[in-house]
Amino acid sequence: MDMKAQHRTGILLLIGATLAWSTAGLFARAIQLDVASLVFWRGLFGAAGLIGVLFWMKGRAGLRDFGRLGPMGLLYSFVSCAGILFFIGALKGTTIAHVAIIYATLPFLAGAIGWIALRERPDKAAILAALVALGGSAYMVGVGGDGQFWGDLMAVGMVISMAVMIVIARARPNLPTMAAGALSAIWAPILCIPFVSACVPDPQTFALIAGFGLLNTTVGFALFIYGSRFLPPTETALISALEAPMTPLWVWLVFAETPTLPTLIGGGLVMVAVLGHILWQTKNLPTPPVPL
Repeated sequence: MDMKAQHRTGILLLIGATLAWSTAGLFARAIQLDVASLVFWRGLFGAAGLIGVLFWMKGRAGLRDFGRLGPMGLLYSFVSCAGILFFIGALKGTTIAHVAIIYATLPFLAGAIGWIALRERPDKAAILAALVALGGSAYMVGVGGDGQFWGDLMAVGMVISMAVMIVIARARPNLPTMAAGALSAIWAPILCIPFVSACVPDPQTFALIAGFGLLNTTVGFALFIYGSRFLPPTETALISALEAPMTPLWVWLVFAETPTLPTLIGGGLVMVAVLGHILWQTKNLPTPPVPL
C-alpha cells in the first residue's frame, strides 16, 4: 500500500472511530445509572465485543495475543483502563460540550509526547492546527462557564490517557493493541465491582448499555487501533478531535442540551482546524512514482 493509500485508509478508519465515539453523550444521557454501574455493564459488553472481533479476525491465534502483550501492552491496557474511568466520570460530571471540547486539546498533547518520546516532530501545519484546536478549547473553558470543575478535571485525565495510547501505538505498531484494549475493558468493570448497584437494569436500559458497549467501545476502539497505525500522533489526534463538535451536536438534537455561544465558537474552531489540516495533508502528500 503506497503512502497516499495508507493516509486515506487511516483517515477513513479514524473518522469512523470518531463517529462511533461521538455517540457517548447520547448513551450517557439516556442511561440512568450511577458511574460505577455504567462502567461495569458497559465494560462487559465492550470487552465481549473486542474479544469477539479479535477471534473473528485471527481465530484462536487472536486469543494468544493476550500472552504476548509484554510490558508495553500491559502499560497500554492500564492507561486505557484509566481513560475509560475518566471518560465515564467526565460524561456524568460535567456537560457533554465541555468533555468534547476539552478533548480537542488531544492533538497538542499527543504531538508533544510524540515529539519527546519518538523524536517524531510534527510539521508546521499540524502544529498550527493543534494550536487552533487548543485555542478553541481554552476559549470555551475560560469563557463558557457551563461545566463543572471535577468533571472537567476527569476530562483532562481522559485526554492524557488517550495521548499516551496514541504514542504507544505509534511506537509499537506490532503491539497486540486489540487484546490490550479488551483487557482494559475487563479491568475497568472489576475495579467498579465494590461500588456497583445491586439492582439489575431493566431490559430497555440493558439494551442501551449493550449499544453503548458494542458501538462506542468495540467499533470505535477497533477502528481507532487500525487507523492510528497509518498516521503520526498529531494527525491521529487531530482527526479524533472531530468528536468535539459532533458529540454535543447529537445531544443537542436528541436531548435539547443547548451549548452556550462560547462552546459553539470553540467547537467551530476545532472543526476548522481539523478539516483544514486533513485537506492540507491530503493535498501535499508526495505522489508515488508510476511504475514503468
